[in-house]
Amino acid sequence: MKAPRKILAIQFKFLGDAIVVTPSLDAIRKHYPDCELHVLAPESSAPLFQHNPTLTKVWALPRVRGQARMKATWPILRAVRAERFDRSVDFCGNDRGAIMSLLCGAPVRLGVIQGGGFFGRRFCYTQRIPTAPQNLHETLRLAHILSAWNIPTPTPVKLSLFTDPSLQASARALLPERAIVCHIGAGQTKKEWPLTHWAAFHRLASAEGYNLIFSGGMGAREEAAMDHLKTLAPEIKILPPLRLGDFIAVLKEAHALIANDTGPMHFAAALGVPLVALFGPTSVVTWAPLGERVRILQADNCTCHSTLHDCVNAVHCMTRIAPEAVLQNLADVLRV
Repeated sequence: MKAPRKILAIQFKFLGDAIVVTPSLDAIRKHYPDCELHVLAPESSAPLFQHNPTLTKVWALPRVRGQARMKATWPILRAVRAERFDRSVDFCGNDRGAIMSLLCGAPVRLGVIQGGGFFGRRFCYTQRIPTAPQNLHETLRLAHILSAWNIPTPTPVKLSLFTDPSLQASARALLPERAIVCHIGAGQTKKEWPLTHWAAFHRLASAEGYNLIFSGGMGAREEAAMDHLKTLAPEIKILPPLRLGDFIAVLKEAHALIANDTGPMHFAAALGVPLVALFGPTSVVTWAPLGERVRILQADNCTCHSTLHDCVNAVHCMTRIAPEAVLQNLADVLRV
């Protein structure tokens, strides 16, 4: 195939997935330095791409889980088709990514071979490649897709995240001096460190002179969890609800982040912010945040299956990570 003039990369999954695809975007740019490189992503994750100098344009598509919303999305898809992309690559591997690949209109459409999904998924692509081995890190599994175009795997693998410079001053104004952000939320309750442990950690860290400020998601469940934490530790400081672009701008200014296995831990790793990541059932081999100033703690012997939303054990698996261990790892990562 001749060198492409325009490539569309499709990334329609979660916030953490949006960050781990960035090494693959960098690899495309390095291999085809003169092409236009566009990304099609949900509105919710578009701010993670919008200031990336590797990209020519980010297309933000309205998305609500379980709803097609074709009336809202079709004008954008029609504009995408008008770009006349030479190639597309689907980094999702799900039904939505396959359908978007077909609708974008590129004559060369690359995706992965895997089971499940609707019957016609495989016909949405003109090129398919077997999925990479499960024992690889997700960044390498995604980069493997590009081997169909003879694009080398990036070395070293480095995450990329760029904030809006215009938000820097307001971000600094929100944070106390040398603030350590503690992000209590996660997409699934089985991944969440118990609120009693967060409260105990707050007491220990405050006694050592650390300046903590807490954050969480904007959903009703996350707001209720923060309210409960305030009853356990009334003196805690809390970040106001922030849009994603504002949150990553604030995170860039943080002294460190402590977070469950969720998107913000990858944000911190990409921004070079010292990080203590708390893992439960997720594979660290596949999903470890990549960065030089990272410490990972994992709950021992967690048996929660990947398909479950909640922990099924009588005592939540994440209780096995002690507040004292988190405090020690925070001290260690700040010395690096």
